[in-house]
Amino acid sequence: MKDYRPESLYKAAGSEVDKARYPVIDMHSHNQYAESPEEIREWIQTMDEVGIEKAILLTKATGAQFDSLHAVFSQWEDRFELWCGIDYTGYETDENFTENAIEELERLHDMGAGGIGELGDKGEGLFYSTPTQAFGMHIDDPRMSPILDKAGQLNMPIHVHMAEPIWMYQEMDSTNDGLMNAYEWRLDNKAGIKSHDQMMQILENAVRDHPNTTFIAAHMANSAYDLSNLDRMLDTYPNLYSEIGARYSELSQTPRHVAAFINKHQDRIFYGTDMGRSPEMYKTTFKILETEDEHFYRHDLFGYHWSLNGFGLEDNVLQKVYRNNALKLLNQ
Repeated sequence: MKDYRPESLYKAAGSEVDKARYPVIDMHSHNQYAESPEEIREWIQTMDEVGIEKAILLTKATGAQFDSLHAVFSQWEDRFELWCGIDYTGYETDENFTENAIEELERLHDMGAGGIGELGDKGEGLFYSTPTQAFGMHIDDPRMSPILDKAGQLNMPIHVHMAEPIWMYQEMDSTNDGLMNAYEWRLDNKAGIKSHDQMMQILENAVRDHPNTTFIAAHMANSAYDLSNLDRMLDTYPNLYSEIGARYSELSQTPRHVAAFINKHQDRIFYGTDMGRSPEMYKTTFKILETEDEHFYRHDLFGYHWSLNGFGLEDNVLQKVYRNNALKLLNQ
């Protein structure tokens, strides 16, 4: 079954979307997609062709690594904005960890880091930022509290990848609907790992306890299977936002439900990709957001066996998700 690549025979796929209907700000991308000036120029050419105005690069970096990235990408600051990581060095042993992390965060802010991210925790602890990973410490840990407050004072939104899609936590057996992709990213075999529900509570703890800090729940909080908790949190906490990056396949399984969710929270949802920089990738995301096409495949982009379905978002909602919501956040 690992080679299962069905082809749709349904005549309901519609036409391709070669360019976004409105200008787009991509709130979830990464610097690793272009590692030389030549590749950056190629990326910008693709962005121009498909309608991407600007990309937020979640570098996860601190120290010399961020400095080197800033030296390169600052040449194209109208097309890319760099966000930084948090330096977790000494989080287990150094009583000055928090003070040192804040000092580095202030330095990165002064260099031009527009926000923080992406911070990542799949249940074992914070691990995305470089050069140090912080397994065993979660974002709601008391050691993190002054750092989160400082981010709010510096007007630096925090982009947080919490948990993974639910299928990665389930048994890898014949009942797992997302087995083909879940097996590659499985978490069910991790000893002592936090559950998906526990990770959502950790996210809520941080958002609730730091009302003056803006949080962005990456990947729709990895809750495509049940958006009710994210729905409640968006209703409850005005400092919480979310973005769609790299969860188009999961979300497109329930297109009417997801469209209704986005319509309800249209002022709090961002466009994102987190899937490289190919023209076909961008075009597929536009097709899902803009059309009501049904039962089409993109096996090269998604690891599931599922077909895809479009949300058919209305123009006023598209404009907010594509660009206007990001502009409000970035210019606040």
